[in-house]
Amino acid sequence: MKKQAFNPYLPSWEYIPDGEPYVFGDRVYIYGSHDYYNGHVFCLGNYVCWSAPVDELGNWRYEGVIYEKTEDPLNREGKMCLYAPDITKGPDGRYYLYYVLDHVSVVSVAVCDTPAGKFEFYGYVHYADGTRLGERDGDEPQFDPGVLTEGEKTFLYTGFCGKGDKSRSGAMATVLGADMLTIKEPPVIVVPGCEYGKNSGFEGHEFFEASSIRKVGDYYYFIYSSVVMHELCYAISREPTKGFTYGGVIVSNCDLHIASYKPSAMPMAYGANNHGSIVRIGKDWYIFYHRHTSGTWYSRQGCAEKIEILPDGTIPQVEITSCGLNGGPLRGEGEYLGYLACNLFTDTPSVYVGGDGFPKVMQDGRDGDEEPGYIGNIQDGATAGFKYFDCRGVHEIAIKARGYGDGVFEIRTRWDGEVLGSIRVQYTNVWEEYSTTVRIPDGVQAIYITYRGGGNVSLLSFTLKKEK
Repeated sequence: MKKQAFNPYLPSWEYIPDGEPYVFGDRVYIYGSHDYYNGHVFCLGNYVCWSAPVDELGNWRYEGVIYEKTEDPLNREGKMCLYAPDITKGPDGRYYLYYVLDHVSVVSVAVCDTPAGKFEFYGYVHYADGTRLGERDGDEPQFDPGVLTEGEKTFLYTGFCGKGDKSRSGAMATVLGADMLTIKEPPVIVVPGCEYGKNSGFEGHEFFEASSIRKVGDYYYFIYSSVVMHELCYAISREPTKGFTYGGVIVSNCDLHIASYKPSAMPMAYGANNHGSIVRIGKDWYIFYHRHTSGTWYSRQGCAEKIEILPDGTIPQVEITSCGLNGGPLRGEGEYLGYLACNLFTDTPSVYVGGDGFPKVMQDGRDGDEEPGYIGNIQDGATAGFKYFDCRGVHEIAIKARGYGDGVFEIRTRWDGEVLGSIRVQYTNVWEEYSTTVRIPDGVQAIYITYRGGGNVSLLSFTLKKEK
């Protein structure tokens, strides 16, 4: 039996946001920045890589550190962070990693003969006269590169556009030559930022950051994080450097706009910035994105959902789940860790992460310690939702909890559904198991667990048990 695939898809103690997925050979590789657990800023780590067989997306393998921050000549002391990278296979068959450091406005490039080997610094993107992109008069600052190579040309997409900054126009496309560094066509704006979105068709979803590019059939899909940050949107064109029109939202990491199981404007998780892209694995398409943990912006984890590209080229928005890469619902039996919650909220709605009263995904120990993730800071009214499970004959549910609280955990299959069972918990500083009989209807179901009571507790896991 193959391993089930979960969200987040990497181990609970790994924090790889800004995921750019690619299939090379018979494996899917994920490239991203590297946050720390309880990090104080974004992207503190070196670049690492993980990969999985294309036919077993629950079996991820750590490929190791592929690039250290001190490899860049501008960062020998390691004082700058490696922001979100992207990768492309050049016309020479080698793999080129594009990135931007956090305190400079140039695009750096590293190269390797294999997808997940040790990358070496290669150079900086520059004009024919040697001036680096981002340093010529009139250049806008470079940020979050996305790359696509076709023949002898590589299309480089960059940019960052904050509200109120009219010096930032939008997402830029720059064409590079076969050496992967020299500019053949200077930057042009392909998607407007919020200060230039009027009458563009992008209003309310203008470009913010997180450039990514894919080609599907005859169309170029530009995937980006919009001005509201929590959503990944797409624009579409038949040409790589012009003609992009707004397509829609692919995913929101707080599930805004989704009305299939709750009101459209109701956030179901604590969102913030987002970054990712689409990839075809086998016959299916997926969107990779990230979520936030630890109650901060700085400890992000990669997630993925199956999407559909319709015959007219549109991509309907998908809801966030606990089973994104699994190809279907999770098995309706066995133990599931609390960090797999795709919905996390209280009676007080909040689109964005942060706040002392909100539950949060946590772990014990320090960054790098292979400790299981759990939900902490659970106070009265906090709800954790897990989607979806193929339930058959489930008659009991058990939870493992700890903390200084006195109350009950209510079990539902809808966030606003009837209570199917209640589990009493009391003060304890070690993980204790509690259970109750419950009748989960047969079929594909969500599991919602709500705490009602005093104090502050944590949820390590829940277990679905069948009739014997």
